[in-house]
Amino acid sequence: MTTGSANSIKSMCVVGAGQMGIGIGLVAARVAKLNVQFVDSNPAQLEKGLGFLDKLLVKDVAKGRCTEDERSEVKSRISSVSSISEMNKVGFVVEAVSENVELKRKIFAELSEKLPSDTILATNTSSISITKIASAARKPENVIGMHFMNPVPVMRLVEIIPGLQTSKATLATTLDLAQKMGKVTTMSQDVPGFIANRLLMPYINEAIITLQEGIATKEDIDTTMKLGANNPMGPLTLADFIGLDTCLAIMKVLHSELGDSKYRPAVLLQKYVDAGWLGVKSGRGFYDYTS
Repeated sequence: MTTGSANSIKSMCVVGAGQMGIGIGLVAARVAKLNVQFVDSNPAQLEKGLGFLDKLLVKDVAKGRCTEDERSEVKSRISSVSSISEMNKVGFVVEAVSENVELKRKIFAELSEKLPSDTILATNTSSISITKIASAARKPENVIGMHFMNPVPVMRLVEIIPGLQTSKATLATTLDLAQKMGKVTTMSQDVPGFIANRLLMPYINEAIITLQEGIATKEDIDTTMKLGANNPMGPLTLADFIGLDTCLAIMKVLHSELGDSKYRPAVLLQKYVDAGWLGVKSGRGFYDYTS
């Protein structure tokens, strides 16, 4: 593979088969028509993720967004393995695991050992330093941030974040690939939270503090921002959809890296995470999703 052209990339691996990873892989297979291999060490998560992908495709057929033949074609491009050591040698990898810097650095070190030296390694981190993650790789110039928005098949945006070491060729290939996947890109400097979460997470956190202080009910907070600010969903509903554990992790990164008290996570957010009330994925967050 010659770094610098997305046209030379025929296959991609996605590390992590959660909702974000599955969405990224689905778009890569369906829109960019890449062969996609999912890698996840948790067999239950891998099975759940692939089942979710199949449901999305079935739903698309039912709604006339694709034909049954197209669904079969997309599925034929998808495979999975349970470890990085079993991965195919590909030209592009997107890591989509939880917001844990040490876990990400461990994965990038393992990817560097396994894959050809010119493979581009992208991280879907929503807040962690690309430069710090890249320093664990054998060739940090091939590492870049590629922050997809959730749900990936629906949301058009991808934030592209070069690290200090990222080469121009890596950046050009990544921008081309995002376009090939049907995405619109914006570019951010490698600072905590980048663009989206530097703005979004303090907004969500303040909504949680508003609830915590009894200023308004969750319904009134969400309705005010939906109808008063013309947002498609309220901040507490959005937090549930993102995952309260993810919101907390991002706020902790902003608070620790920037050192400003305005980024201190809401006490109620920490309590909900401690209780295991993580939002839609756990069946309960600020709202109840069990029914």
